[in-house]
Amino acid sequence: MERLGGGIMDNCIFCKIINGSIPSDFVYEDEKVVAFKDISPQAPVHILIIPKEHIESVDDIDETNSHIIGHIFEVAAKLANEMGLEKGYRIVNNCKEHGGQSVNHIHFHLLGGRQLLWPAG
Repeated sequence: MERLGGGIMDNCIFCKIINGSIPSDFVYEDEKVVAFKDISPQAPVHILIIPKEHIESVDDIDETNSHIIGHIFEVAAKLANEMGLEKGYRIVNNCKEHGGQSVNHIHFHLLGGRQLLWPAG
């Protein structure tokens, strides 16, 4: 995997979405993160929130990038409010293969708009 400028990896699908080589309609963007609708939604509202910096998984969070994770949760709360999820919502992160992570770029799922069940699976 080759690292490009700005912490972008050349063969990462999410990095390609961030740099515009794969088109996407962002529902939110700022200097640290982007958010867009999941292509396979599991709830009426299913948004992916991803950092612009390539961080592979939770295992790669450290003192240099942990502020981005806090920012992701701030963005999630803002989006949940804008999307009318006042009855509640779920934020999910999958870590590595056995945790269900399908793209090796940390991302958080914002799910809502229906009663979400537990256990998750």
